[in-house]
Amino acid sequence: MRLPYQLARTFALILAAIVPSTEAQDRLATLPGTQPLTINEPLDEVMVAGISRFALRALEDSPRVREELWRLDSGNADDYLKSMEARRARFRIIIGAVDEREAAAGFEVVAKLGGEGRVAHSTDVTVYAVRWPVLPNVTGEGLLLKPRGPAVARVVALPDADWTPEMFVGLADGLGDHQPLPNRLAAAGIEVVVPTLISRDATYSGNPLVAFTNQPHREFIYRQAFPLGRHIIGYEIEKVQAAIDQFQQLNERHDVSLPIGVVGVGEGGLLALYAAANDPRIDAALVSGYFSSRMRVWQEPIYRNVWGLLTEFGDAEIAKLIAPRPLVIEACAVPEVDGPPVPRDGKRGGAAPGRIKICALDDVRSEYQRAKTTYAHLDAADRISLVTSANGTGPSGSEPALTAFLKLLGVEHGPSAKFNKLELAHDQVDAAARQRQQVQELTEYTQHLLRLSPKVRDEFWSKADRSSVKNWGASTEFYRNYVWEEMIGKLPDPTMPPNVRTRRVIDIPEYAGYEVVIDVYPNVIAAGILLMPKNVQPTEKRPVVVCQHGLEGTPQDTITRDGNGYPYYKAFADELAKRGFIVYAPLNPYRGENRFRAIQRQSNPMKRSLFSYIIRQHERSLEWLQTLPNVDSGRIGFYGLSYGGKTAMRVPPILKDRYALCICSADFNDWIRKMVSAHDSYSYVFTGEYEMPEWNMGHVASYAELASLMTPQPFMVERGHDDGVAPDEWVAAEFAKVRRHYDKLGLSDRVAIEFFDGPHTIHGVESYRFLHKHLDWPAGPDE
Repeated sequence: MRLPYQLARTFALILAAIVPSTEAQDRLATLPGTQPLTINEPLDEVMVAGISRFALRALEDSPRVREELWRLDSGNADDYLKSMEARRARFRIIIGAVDEREAAAGFEVVAKLGGEGRVAHSTDVTVYAVRWPVLPNVTGEGLLLKPRGPAVARVVALPDADWTPEMFVGLADGLGDHQPLPNRLAAAGIEVVVPTLISRDATYSGNPLVAFTNQPHREFIYRQAFPLGRHIIGYEIEKVQAAIDQFQQLNERHDVSLPIGVVGVGEGGLLALYAAANDPRIDAALVSGYFSSRMRVWQEPIYRNVWGLLTEFGDAEIAKLIAPRPLVIEACAVPEVDGPPVPRDGKRGGAAPGRIKICALDDVRSEYQRAKTTYAHLDAADRISLVTSANGTGPSGSEPALTAFLKLLGVEHGPSAKFNKLELAHDQVDAAARQRQQVQELTEYTQHLLRLSPKVRDEFWSKADRSSVKNWGASTEFYRNYVWEEMIGKLPDPTMPPNVRTRRVIDIPEYAGYEVVIDVYPNVIAAGILLMPKNVQPTEKRPVVVCQHGLEGTPQDTITRDGNGYPYYKAFADELAKRGFIVYAPLNPYRGENRFRAIQRQSNPMKRSLFSYIIRQHERSLEWLQTLPNVDSGRIGFYGLSYGGKTAMRVPPILKDRYALCICSADFNDWIRKMVSAHDSYSYVFTGEYEMPEWNMGHVASYAELASLMTPQPFMVERGHDDGVAPDEWVAAEFAKVRRHYDKLGLSDRVAIEFFDGPHTIHGVESYRFLHKHLDWPAGPDE
């Protein structure tokens, strides 16, 4: 369920309708063995702010952790390079540059019938429109600058994402005060290819059969690719490497060994840095306007979000992957970005916030010094240099930066301060059509990966032993740990005391309700409301149902019969407590719109997600619940709606030994398709929930695989025909895999689905029977 934040905030006031008029001391009564809860601020705000502080501390501490991880024992360059192979492989995986490239076939000149593909020329240089193969049905496309005489080197020159190749070479307006680097390189006798980058424009971000959005093209591709272990960064690195494949082929064809370099500005600087780190064939790199501390990467556009990046690779560590090869860093101005494009012409909003600012010179210098220590350790301090353009805010492509790069590349010719102006030729490129083609190619390639993803998951899970329940349990511990560590992100075990605090907030004839707060980590709390039936006997043990709210909800929403939450939740926590179950309604931190979504952004670089915290919060809550004298720790079930259903698919499968059953309501479906599809209106690709993509989930576990991790505990899906989460067909097809799995293990009576004629809501018919049956609690006479 998704409700406006301000509307959802008013739900807390509904407690006044169920709390009777009593003395203040009575209302603040605590549960035995707990301390009084005295927090006066809204607990959801305390929780979200606390998790954010915890995540930011991890980012701030990451450079120190990486320094320890990268401590060098030997100054021998050969030993160092061998030790970098494994790191480079891990780097390649997290940026999604993992696909096998097409064989080099040379640069193809792009020309219309009767044309030559010549875009511009001068007395020194000819510029061609070219294309080259990258991946199946994916090409690189841009401009090739060929010097008149024999080439002395070959360079891939990467513009900022706001610049077309024509802008970068001065054939179109938009470069401002920045230098046309490709022209100056070509004037020095270098053959230069200028790839088209996926831009920050939003013209093609969408589907005419669904909707168009204000997402920058880079974000549109990122959202599709991230859940499949791919990335817009990785795709464009592959384009750079494919261009190098062509250069290498030219070297071999002409029996020369011309040096190969890469230069880039802004977004192109990021790609130049990453490409040089990823590909040892690059002899030298010039990175302009992108080199700094990445502790604030979460504030940058989401298409720069890389899973687990800062656990091992800050910019300095990426430079260490280049060492001892030459690297020139230019501190300079870049095109700044204040956020995504404003929605226009009927486009949907929902693009993720994110800004790009000129790197602060102090941060650049600090990061540079961290990189230089490794170069010095390898006796290569003269192969890395920092050049500042006008104190770090001047135009890119300064004379000192270009001179340093050419020298380190081994080009003796100095840069030409004055190069002959290019004149337009007859054949001109339609830059808009080229951008559309490049976006469509990556979209269709990613959608092809989506179609193949079930086969990849099947292969991944092929070692799970389905011959018996016992063998299944033993063989799937690896998968449970893998999902937790690699897909969700596993936090260390909490070590601080739980310090449980409670206060009574509900007192009605059937039960008393207690607000609960438990410490998990510094600044990180678990919270919820415990409903304790009043007819429980002192020595009686009863089952517990954990009732989980959805997006922008609170525990109160699952209890109250008044307010805007009731049509969705149907007061299912209240109903179950009146049926005699002990009920715990946890507060989850997906509340506050961009405030909680920022946690995902703050956490992803540290290989963590929102559910990294939620799992530990639930674990702490269950540990406490199991200490209560009336709780039967072997009969604790989970029942969640919407985002609470999303929780059902991630928390109980990980904490299987603590949950006796799981019910997923209003969320279960073909989750990978829902995250990735660029053709279905149900897809998160078209919505504002930019926190939804989970790294490489499509190749690890969709909902059927996650549900199978509950085995042998009972599992149920509750599904309304009119629920807009996904169509019935998606739900039924995904559930069929779960049903088959349970059937094959002889557990048919432990798996169920209820389809009902209704919307996105708790139905509370078959699900209640499921709880009564499998938690062994007597139902009423009418059931």
